[in-house]
Amino acid sequence: MKLKDDVVVLTGGGTIGHVMLNTLIAPELLNDNVKPYYIGSKTGIEKEIIEKSGIEYYSISSGKLRRYLSFENIKDVFKVTKGIFDARRILKKLQPKFVFSKGGFVSVPVVLAAKSLNIPVYIHESDISPGLANKIAGKFAKKIFVTFEKTLNFVDSNKSEYVGPVIREELLHGSKEIAENITGLNPNKPTIMFIGGSLGAKSINDLVHNHLDTFVDQYQVIHITGPDNIREDISHPNYRQYEFVQHELAHFYKISDVVISRSGANVIYELLLLKQPMLLIPLPLSQSRGDQIENAEYFKSKGYAETIEDESITPKRIIDNIRKIENNKLEYIKNMETFTAGMTPKRLTEHLLKEE
Repeated sequence: MKLKDDVVVLTGGGTIGHVMLNTLIAPELLNDNVKPYYIGSKTGIEKEIIEKSGIEYYSISSGKLRRYLSFENIKDVFKVTKGIFDARRILKKLQPKFVFSKGGFVSVPVVLAAKSLNIPVYIHESDISPGLANKIAGKFAKKIFVTFEKTLNFVDSNKSEYVGPVIREELLHGSKEIAENITGLNPNKPTIMFIGGSLGAKSINDLVHNHLDTFVDQYQVIHITGPDNIREDISHPNYRQYEFVQHELAHFYKISDVVISRSGANVIYELLLLKQPMLLIPLPLSQSRGDQIENAEYFKSKGYAETIEDESITPKRIIDNIRKIENNKLEYIKNMETFTAGMTPKRLTEHLLKEE
């Protein structure tokens, strides 16, 4: 049943992973005559992404949530408190049917404001164990949707549902020919792709840039560097570097024999659904809470991927693992074929609307 003249609020920010799903379900909401609005931070990556998508965007004050003692925590209490009042004012104006949160620091004030106004909150958690923002927000949510079945062990199972990954259907239609036109690379030659994540990965970027000769001697290389990480002084007939790609990604996946990537939930599930052999280099504990390490270990235990610790990456270890994956490619694909979960943005949107 289609709803008319309804409004929902989407929130989440800090990384592309906390924004991407919202950009996928927004068009589906519009198709159901439901208008989405977005509440995010004043300077986060979500602001640029959402404003480019055409969704009306509201900014609120937000602080960082920390698990350790810091003087900054005191200042951020005031920022979060102000963010709650900012969000309350916006929510009272919009009167949404519900709030859908993808996580990140900015989502907490929005969720708390929604709860204070008796507006239902739905949360989506991509990683195995929830981050601090979703741990807090989850207490006030009507329902929590999870990507990993194992996550049900870390959340209130009475109000949680395993839905698997949400599939970007455009990724299923990659073309080697289009990839060749974009990159100028030969689709019949071995190709590897390095992906550092939405903000790039210094260790991965440095490895590729500093040891490019080692890689291009054996492979064609596509390198997604992240913003402001292009090295204009580096070029080679077998090497292509890009800050960020969107529609091109499906075609780049198609031409790549192995993808070397961070292990954020969004990208690794994309690779899984595409049956794309992968080598994962999770963010180390010095730069994260360990969620990517958990994701990578889980995928390795399932036989979907090989992994290398960030602190241990060398050109030789990368090449050795790529060769291992190449030599056992059919086994990895066979393991990935056993995975059948997941839903499209349209199905998730229908699911949300039926909840109401």
